[in-house]
Amino acid sequence: MFVDEVRLAISAGNGGDGVVRWRHEKFKPQAGPAGGNGGRGGDVVFRAVRDIAALGRYVGVSSLSAPSGEAGQGGSKHGKRGDDLIVDVPIGARVTDSENHRSVELLTEGESVRFYKGGNGGRGNEHYKSSVSRAPIKSTKGQRGESGTVTIELSLVVDAGFVGMPNVGKSSLINVLTNAGSKVGDYAFTTKYPQLGDFYGYVLADIPGLIEGAALGKGLGHRFLRHISRTKMLLHVVDSASEDPLRDYYTIRNELSSYEKSLSDREEWIIFNKSDLVKDGYIEALIKQLDVNEDRVFVLSVKSGEGVAKLQSALARRLTQPYNDAEK
Repeated sequence: MFVDEVRLAISAGNGGDGVVRWRHEKFKPQAGPAGGNGGRGGDVVFRAVRDIAALGRYVGVSSLSAPSGEAGQGGSKHGKRGDDLIVDVPIGARVTDSENHRSVELLTEGESVRFYKGGNGGRGNEHYKSSVSRAPIKSTKGQRGESGTVTIELSLVVDAGFVGMPNVGKSSLINVLTNAGSKVGDYAFTTKYPQLGDFYGYVLADIPGLIEGAALGKGLGHRFLRHISRTKMLLHVVDSASEDPLRDYYTIRNELSSYEKSLSDREEWIIFNKSDLVKDGYIEALIKQLDVNEDRVFVLSVKSGEGVAKLQSALARRLTQPYNDAEK
Protein backbone atom coordinates (compact mmCIF):
# COMPACT_ATOMS: atom_id res chain seq x y z
CA MET A 1 0.00 0.00 0.00
CA PHE A 2 1.37 3.40 -0.96
CA VAL A 3 1.22 5.84 1.95
CA ASP A 4 2.79 9.28 1.60
CA GLU A 5 1.93 10.82 4.97
CA VAL A 6 1.66 9.55 8.55
CA ARG A 7 1.47 11.17 11.97
CA LEU A 8 3.03 9.48 14.99
CA ALA A 9 3.61 10.20 18.66
CA ILE A 10 7.21 9.12 19.31
CA SER A 11 9.29 9.10 22.45
CA ALA A 12 12.89 8.26 23.22
CA GLY A 13 13.60 5.98 26.16
CA ASN A 14 13.82 7.22 29.74
CA GLY A 15 17.06 6.91 31.64
CA GLY A 16 17.25 4.20 34.29
CA ASP A 17 17.36 5.19 37.94
CA GLY A 18 20.54 5.23 39.97
CA VAL A 19 20.42 3.14 43.13
CA VAL A 20 21.74 3.12 46.69
CA ARG A 21 23.68 -0.07 47.39
CA TRP A 22 26.52 -1.07 49.68
CA ARG A 23 29.52 -3.30 49.50
CA HIS A 24 29.31 -6.33 51.74
CA GLU A 25 32.65 -7.69 52.85
CA LYS A 26 33.56 -10.02 55.65
CA PHE A 27 33.43 -8.17 58.97
CA LYS A 28 32.41 -5.03 57.04
CA PRO A 29 28.64 -5.17 56.41
CA GLN A 30 28.72 -1.69 54.88
CA ALA A 31 32.18 -1.42 53.34
CA GLY A 32 31.24 1.52 51.16
CA PRO A 33 28.81 2.70 48.49
CA ALA A 34 28.35 0.38 45.50
CA GLY A 35 25.19 1.65 43.81
CA GLY A 36 25.55 1.81 40.02
CA ASN A 37 24.26 4.43 37.60
CA GLY A 38 21.16 3.87 35.51
CA GLY A 39 21.49 3.18 31.80
CA ARG A 40 20.75 5.83 29.20
CA GLY A 41 17.45 5.59 27.33
CA GLY A 42 17.44 4.65 23.66
CA ASP A 43 17.41 7.40 21.03
CA VAL A 44 14.93 7.70 18.16
CA VAL A 45 16.68 7.46 14.80
CA PHE A 46 15.06 7.99 11.40
CA ARG A 47 16.72 6.06 8.56
CA ALA A 48 16.15 6.39 4.81
CA VAL A 49 15.55 3.13 2.97
CA ARG A 50 14.89 2.27 -0.66
CA ASP A 51 11.35 1.13 0.01
CA ILE A 52 8.61 3.37 -1.30
CA ALA A 53 6.03 1.49 0.79
CA ALA A 54 7.88 1.93 4.09
CA LEU A 55 5.31 4.31 5.57
CA GLY A 56 2.59 1.73 5.07
CA ARG A 57 3.85 -0.24 8.07
CA TYR A 58 2.86 2.62 10.36
CA VAL A 59 -0.77 2.74 9.26
CA GLY A 60 -2.88 2.08 12.34
CA VAL A 61 0.08 2.78 14.65
CA SER A 62 -0.45 5.79 16.89
CA SER A 63 2.75 5.79 18.92
CA LEU A 64 6.28 4.40 19.04
CA SER A 65 8.82 4.47 21.84
CA ALA A 66 12.43 3.51 22.31
CA PRO A 67 13.33 1.20 25.22
CA SER A 68 14.25 2.82 28.51
CA GLY A 69 17.57 2.25 30.22
CA GLU A 70 17.78 -0.23 33.08
CA ALA A 71 18.24 0.81 36.68
CA GLY A 72 21.66 0.57 38.27
CA GLN A 73 22.57 -2.46 40.37
CA GLY A 74 24.64 -3.30 43.35
CA GLY A 75 28.27 -4.23 43.08
CA SER A 76 28.93 -0.98 41.18
CA LYS A 77 27.13 -2.31 38.11
CA HIS A 78 25.59 0.22 35.76
CA GLY A 79 22.23 -0.38 34.14
CA LYS A 80 22.07 -1.48 30.50
CA ARG A 81 21.53 1.24 27.91
CA GLY A 82 18.22 1.12 26.02
CA ASP A 83 18.44 0.17 22.35
CA ASP A 84 17.81 2.88 19.79
CA LEU A 85 14.45 2.89 18.01
CA ILE A 86 15.12 2.82 14.26
CA VAL A 87 12.23 4.24 12.24
CA ASP A 88 12.64 3.42 8.55
CA VAL A 89 11.23 5.97 6.10
CA PRO A 90 11.42 6.08 2.29
CA ILE A 91 14.09 8.14 0.56
CA GLY A 92 12.67 11.63 0.13
CA ALA A 93 10.79 11.75 3.43
CA ARG A 94 10.56 14.88 5.55
CA VAL A 95 10.11 14.43 9.30
CA THR A 96 8.61 17.42 11.12
CA ASP A 97 7.90 18.10 14.79
CA SER A 98 6.16 21.47 14.55
CA GLU A 99 5.76 21.96 18.28
CA ASN A 100 9.48 21.56 18.93
CA HIS A 101 10.49 23.33 15.69
CA ARG A 102 12.40 20.40 14.25
CA SER A 103 12.42 19.25 10.65
CA VAL A 104 14.77 17.04 8.65
CA GLU A 105 14.82 15.55 5.14
CA LEU A 106 16.39 12.21 4.28
CA LEU A 107 17.40 12.18 0.63
CA THR A 108 19.96 9.38 0.27
CA GLU A 109 19.74 5.67 0.97
CA GLY A 110 21.15 4.75 4.39
CA GLU A 111 21.12 8.33 5.66
CA SER A 112 20.14 8.48 9.32
CA VAL A 113 19.22 11.27 11.71
CA ARG A 114 19.13 11.07 15.52
CA PHE A 115 15.90 12.97 16.10
CA TYR A 116 15.03 12.46 19.79
CA LYS A 117 17.64 11.78 22.47
CA GLY A 118 17.14 9.27 25.22
CA GLY A 119 17.23 10.44 28.83
CA ASN A 120 20.45 10.21 30.82
CA GLY A 121 20.62 7.56 33.49
CA GLY A 122 20.42 8.57 37.13
CA ARG A 123 23.46 8.48 39.42
CA GLY A 124 24.01 5.75 41.98
CA ASN A 125 25.38 6.47 45.44
CA GLU A 126 28.87 5.35 44.44
CA HIS A 127 29.04 8.38 42.17
CA TYR A 128 28.65 10.69 45.17
CA LYS A 129 31.42 9.16 47.26
CA SER A 130 34.12 11.68 48.20
CA SER A 131 36.72 12.34 50.87
CA VAL A 132 34.14 14.16 52.94
CA SER A 133 31.22 11.86 52.16
CA ARG A 134 32.30 8.26 52.45
CA ALA A 135 28.83 6.77 52.81
CA PRO A 136 26.44 8.83 50.72
CA ILE A 137 22.85 7.65 50.59
CA LYS A 138 22.07 9.90 47.65
CA SER A 139 20.92 8.69 44.21
CA THR A 140 19.00 10.33 41.38
CA LYS A 141 16.21 9.29 39.06
CA GLY A 142 16.81 8.85 35.36
CA GLN A 143 15.84 11.68 33.04
CA ARG A 144 12.90 11.43 30.71
CA GLY A 145 13.65 10.96 27.01
CA GLU A 146 12.70 13.56 24.45
CA SER A 147 9.36 13.09 22.75
CA GLY A 148 6.93 14.72 20.36
CA THR A 149 4.42 14.19 17.59
CA VAL A 150 5.90 14.00 14.12
CA THR A 151 4.43 14.25 10.67
CA ILE A 152 6.28 12.20 8.05
CA GLU A 153 5.62 13.38 4.50
CA LEU A 154 7.02 11.69 1.42
CA SER A 155 8.03 13.54 -1.72
CA LEU A 156 9.04 11.00 -4.32
CA VAL A 157 12.61 11.08 -5.59
CA VAL A 158 12.40 9.59 -9.07
CA ASP A 159 14.32 9.84 -12.33
CA ALA A 160 11.38 10.77 -14.53
CA GLY A 161 7.76 11.55 -13.73
CA PHE A 162 4.75 11.38 -16.04
CA VAL A 163 2.51 14.44 -15.71
CA GLY A 164 -0.55 15.60 -17.59
CA MET A 165 -4.29 16.04 -17.46
CA PRO A 166 -6.42 13.12 -16.22
CA ASN A 167 -7.05 10.27 -18.66
CA VAL A 168 -4.31 11.10 -21.16
CA GLY A 169 -2.72 7.63 -21.02
CA LYS A 170 0.04 8.04 -18.42
CA SER A 171 -0.86 4.82 -16.63
CA SER A 172 -0.96 2.83 -19.86
CA LEU A 173 2.38 4.24 -20.96
CA ILE A 174 4.22 3.51 -17.72
CA ASN A 175 2.81 -0.02 -17.78
CA VAL A 176 4.26 -0.51 -21.25
CA LEU A 177 7.67 0.87 -20.27
CA THR A 178 7.92 -0.73 -16.82
CA ASN A 179 6.31 -3.24 -14.51
CA ALA A 180 4.44 -0.61 -12.52
CA GLY A 181 1.03 -2.26 -12.78
CA SER A 182 -0.72 1.10 -12.65
CA LYS A 183 -4.51 0.95 -12.84
CA VAL A 184 -5.93 1.74 -16.26
CA GLY A 185 -9.44 3.04 -16.97
CA ASP A 186 -11.38 5.35 -19.25
CA TYR A 187 -12.37 7.84 -16.57
CA ALA A 188 -10.60 10.75 -14.88
CA PHE A 189 -8.42 10.20 -11.80
CA THR A 190 -8.03 6.48 -12.40
CA THR A 191 -4.67 6.73 -10.66
CA LYS A 192 -5.22 7.94 -7.12
CA TYR A 193 -1.71 7.30 -5.84
CA PRO A 194 1.65 7.73 -7.59
CA GLN A 195 2.76 4.48 -9.22
CA LEU A 196 6.42 3.56 -9.59
CA GLY A 197 8.09 1.39 -12.18
CA ASP A 198 11.60 0.11 -12.82
CA PHE A 199 13.04 1.20 -16.17
CA TYR A 200 16.44 -0.47 -16.63
CA GLY A 201 17.26 0.37 -13.02
CA TYR A 202 15.84 3.90 -13.19
CA VAL A 203 12.63 4.86 -11.41
CA LEU A 204 9.68 6.23 -13.36
CA ALA A 205 6.60 7.59 -11.61
CA ASP A 206 3.05 7.91 -12.85
CA ILE A 207 1.86 11.07 -11.09
CA PRO A 208 -1.97 11.18 -10.88
CA GLY A 209 -3.70 13.56 -13.29
CA LEU A 210 -3.65 17.26 -12.56
CA ILE A 211 -6.33 19.80 -13.41
CA GLU A 212 -6.57 23.55 -13.63
CA GLY A 213 -6.33 25.00 -10.12
CA ALA A 214 -4.29 22.09 -8.73
CA ALA A 215 -1.64 24.49 -7.38
CA LEU A 216 -4.40 26.03 -5.24
CA GLY A 217 -5.51 22.63 -3.98
CA LYS A 218 -8.29 21.96 -6.49
CA GLY A 219 -8.95 18.35 -7.39
CA LEU A 220 -6.20 16.20 -5.90
CA GLY A 221 -4.09 19.37 -5.54
CA HIS A 222 -0.94 19.67 -3.49
CA ARG A 223 -1.01 16.00 -2.52
CA PHE A 224 0.34 15.10 -5.97
CA LEU A 225 2.20 18.26 -6.92
CA ARG A 226 4.45 17.56 -3.92
CA HIS A 227 5.70 14.40 -5.62
CA ILE A 228 6.75 16.28 -8.75
CA SER A 229 9.06 18.66 -6.88
CA ARG A 230 11.90 16.12 -6.68
CA THR A 231 11.45 14.51 -10.09
CA LYS A 232 14.61 14.91 -12.17
CA MET A 233 12.83 15.23 -15.50
CA LEU A 234 9.20 15.51 -16.59
CA LEU A 235 7.46 13.40 -19.23
CA HIS A 236 4.44 15.53 -20.14
CA VAL A 237 1.74 13.39 -21.76
CA VAL A 238 -0.83 15.21 -23.91
CA ASP A 239 -4.04 13.71 -25.28
CA SER A 240 -3.85 14.46 -29.01
CA ALA A 241 -7.56 13.79 -29.37
CA SER A 242 -8.74 16.24 -26.70
CA GLU A 243 -10.74 19.33 -27.64
CA ASP A 244 -7.70 21.58 -27.26
CA PRO A 245 -4.37 19.72 -26.72
CA LEU A 246 -2.29 22.90 -26.51
CA ARG A 247 -4.57 24.42 -23.90
CA ASP A 248 -4.23 21.21 -21.88
CA TYR A 249 -0.46 21.41 -22.20
CA TYR A 250 -0.19 25.03 -21.07
CA THR A 251 -2.68 24.46 -18.25
CA ILE A 252 -0.41 21.86 -16.70
CA ARG A 253 2.68 23.99 -17.32
CA ASN A 254 1.01 26.85 -15.48
CA GLU A 255 0.05 24.66 -12.53
CA LEU A 256 3.61 23.34 -12.20
CA SER A 257 5.09 26.84 -12.31
CA SER A 258 2.52 28.18 -9.85
CA TYR A 259 3.32 25.43 -7.38
CA GLU A 260 7.10 25.72 -7.67
CA LYS A 261 8.77 28.10 -10.12
CA SER A 262 11.83 25.87 -10.60
CA LEU A 263 9.59 23.22 -12.18
CA SER A 264 9.23 25.41 -15.27
CA ASP A 265 12.99 25.04 -15.81
CA ARG A 266 13.02 21.26 -15.31
CA GLU A 267 13.88 19.21 -18.38
CA GLU A 268 10.62 18.27 -20.07
CA TRP A 269 9.74 15.85 -22.84
CA ILE A 270 6.35 16.25 -24.53
CA ILE A 271 4.55 13.06 -25.51
CA PHE A 272 1.53 13.34 -27.80
CA ASN A 273 -0.45 10.17 -27.12
CA LYS A 274 -3.47 8.73 -29.02
CA SER A 275 -2.01 9.70 -32.39
CA ASP A 276 -4.18 7.00 -33.98
CA LEU A 277 -7.30 9.06 -33.16
CA VAL A 278 -6.40 12.20 -35.13
CA LYS A 279 -5.84 13.06 -38.78
CA ASP A 280 -2.41 12.94 -40.39
CA GLY A 281 -0.52 16.21 -40.02
CA TYR A 282 -2.61 17.43 -37.07
CA ILE A 283 0.01 16.76 -34.39
CA GLU A 284 2.79 18.13 -36.56
CA ALA A 285 0.84 21.40 -36.81
CA LEU A 286 0.51 21.50 -33.02
CA ILE A 287 4.23 20.97 -32.56
CA LYS A 288 5.03 23.93 -34.80
CA GLN A 289 3.08 26.15 -32.41
CA LEU A 290 5.22 25.07 -29.48
CA ASP A 291 8.54 26.81 -28.79
CA VAL A 292 10.34 23.61 -27.84
CA ASN A 293 13.23 21.43 -28.96
CA GLU A 294 11.66 18.92 -31.34
CA ASP A 295 14.17 16.28 -30.19
CA ARG A 296 12.18 16.25 -26.96
CA VAL A 297 8.78 15.77 -28.61
CA PHE A 298 7.40 12.28 -29.25
CA VAL A 299 4.28 11.17 -31.09
CA LEU A 300 2.85 7.78 -30.29
CA SER A 301 -0.15 5.63 -29.59
CA VAL A 302 0.09 3.41 -26.55
CA LYS A 303 -2.95 1.47 -27.74
CA SER A 304 -1.43 0.51 -31.10
CA GLY A 305 2.18 0.56 -29.94
CA GLU A 306 3.26 2.94 -32.69
CA GLY A 307 6.12 5.22 -31.61
CA VAL A 308 6.56 3.62 -28.17
CA ALA A 309 9.85 1.90 -29.03
CA LYS A 310 11.35 5.22 -30.16
CA LEU A 311 10.46 6.85 -26.85
CA GLN A 312 11.77 3.86 -24.92
CA SER A 313 15.12 3.95 -26.71
CA ALA A 314 15.55 7.71 -26.36
CA LEU A 315 14.62 7.68 -22.67
CA ALA A 316 17.06 4.87 -21.92
CA ARG A 317 19.89 6.84 -23.55
CA ARG A 318 18.95 10.05 -21.75
CA LEU A 319 18.76 8.57 -18.27
CA THR A 320 22.25 7.09 -18.55
CA GLN A 321 23.70 10.58 -18.89
CA PRO A 322 24.77 12.42 -15.71
CA TYR A 323 21.90 14.24 -14.08
CA ASN A 324 23.79 17.55 -14.14
CA ASP A 325 23.83 17.36 -17.90
CA ALA A 326 20.09 16.83 -17.92
CA GLU A 327 19.56 20.18 -16.27
CA LYS A 328 21.41 22.19 -18.90
